[in-house]
Amino acid sequence: MGYKETYNRWLTSGAVDEDTKAELRAIADNEKEIEERFYRDLEFGTAGMRGILGAGTNRLNIYNVRQASQGVAKYVKSRGEDAAKAGVLIGYDTRNFSRVFAEETAKVLSAAGVKAYLFPIVHSVPEVSFGIRELGCAAGVMITASHNPKEYNGYKVYGPDGGQLPPDAADVVVAAINSYDIFDDVKYISLDEAKEKGLLEIPGSELDEKFLDVVQTQQQNPEAVKAVADTFKLIYTPLHGTGSRPVQAILKRIGFKNVLVVKEQDTEDGNFPTVVSPNPENKEAFDIAIEMAKQNDVDVIIGTDPDCDRVGIVVRDADGVYRTLTGNQTGALLVEYILRSKKEKGVLPADGVVIKTIVTTELAAAIADSYGVEVMNVLTGFKYIGEKMTEFAEKKNHTYLIGFEESYGYLVGTHARDKDGVVATMLIAEMAAYYKTKGMSLYEALMDVYKKYGYYAEKTVSFTMPGKDGMEKMAALLKGLRENPPVKAAGMDIVLYTDYESQTVKDTKGAVKPLTGLPKSNVLKYNLSDDKTYFIVRPSGTEPKIKIYLGTFAESFEAATATIEKVLADCKEQFGL
Repeated sequence: MGYKETYNRWLTSGAVDEDTKAELRAIADNEKEIEERFYRDLEFGTAGMRGILGAGTNRLNIYNVRQASQGVAKYVKSRGEDAAKAGVLIGYDTRNFSRVFAEETAKVLSAAGVKAYLFPIVHSVPEVSFGIRELGCAAGVMITASHNPKEYNGYKVYGPDGGQLPPDAADVVVAAINSYDIFDDVKYISLDEAKEKGLLEIPGSELDEKFLDVVQTQQQNPEAVKAVADTFKLIYTPLHGTGSRPVQAILKRIGFKNVLVVKEQDTEDGNFPTVVSPNPENKEAFDIAIEMAKQNDVDVIIGTDPDCDRVGIVVRDADGVYRTLTGNQTGALLVEYILRSKKEKGVLPADGVVIKTIVTTELAAAIADSYGVEVMNVLTGFKYIGEKMTEFAEKKNHTYLIGFEESYGYLVGTHARDKDGVVATMLIAEMAAYYKTKGMSLYEALMDVYKKYGYYAEKTVSFTMPGKDGMEKMAALLKGLRENPPVKAAGMDIVLYTDYESQTVKDTKGAVKPLTGLPKSNVLKYNLSDDKTYFIVRPSGTEPKIKIYLGTFAESFEAATATIEKVLADCKEQFGL
């Protein structure tokens, strides 16, 4: 069926509500918009689906949420009657329609005979990940689009281990979803009927308290917080998201007395009125907080995104300037802090492991190596870190210490299997307090890390390519890079070509070796002849973007940054970006 036929089906179907039809009638004369909304189904990948809110198969709405839920129900029931009884935990963030989509998910699951646990209020990603295992659920669903702009929402599916579905399981769910017609095959009942049948349960606040209990066990130096609690001040902003309740609770629990909250951003508002995008990677998201910091003599600002799985921080440098740290810099600080703290206390395990993604700073590896700790690299996406954690738990062959991504996601502790902005905020605040007892700021601590391990610099650049045309352009770019690979960048030869999709590593002489240990992924990596510099090209898994990740190290931060800028300029010119 072509996109126009699908459009007309939505217009005439008795299953489609009148508001949706009105939205579709309003674009009747816009052929390009009709094609964009209906040329494909919203893609369901290993992390679920994410898209712009609206009517159409390539938009997120109650109809494909119901269809996805029907597929999840089939997946759970295929695992046996006990799995259906164990049920699915459903969480949702503060985005527009998140509560509606969560309720529709519960209605469909219940109609299929799968028990649903539906949180009564907004919850963070780590609370959902934790709750799945705590309740013994067979799966979980989180309604969120993480840090995307307000136009987006999403539907993430988790396995019984609390981690995002691995590729094999995701393939089963996708096949189940595709086996159902979006209108004719989807069944649902009311929430009241689901409750009456014992198929819907509302988790109580005791689950939230258990989550905070386990997060608190990850403190490294509780005495440091007590030492400076009376005078130390920090600012926190939830960026209109789910972090407000758990983050403020954990900071209070561990003894912080002067936590200033950005009130303008402490509202559950899916329109995110104070920011262009609720993304802690963007400095403008901290504009209000920085003004507060200047007025209140605050050294550190911490912010979490709407589903509280990512954390960004702003620190004051020696000149009093407030600087945002990158995800790589914050991650490096946490790795150094945690490994040092455990070593000082004599509890650093011999089989300890730090896990990072292939696009994340090599500074983490340098730090871990100095402590005799192994580093494992996984593909981009926290689901791969979660998979390793589950593997460790089953095989009992490694002790997980910390996992992180350059995209501002961190997890310390095994209570969750996804990024946790609550535990990360707690440890960043504690780390700032610890360095305060040493007469240092977090900025000074970062400078010490560079002095000790070398001046590592990284940069991530995104190129947005929206719509059908953008998808085609991204595919053409990757195809071109494979067929006609670049040979130089910034005056240096490219000496290694790693293709994670073909699973090969090729050198300049044409020798090819197999790439082992990682799944296939549409990612290309290029190593340069200085043996320090690399760049990686990959399409975003959640947004219509091509991303370039660059990294190097040098004798000074300025030199490292200059190299990156030269390589980036060459990439943009060669790739036509």
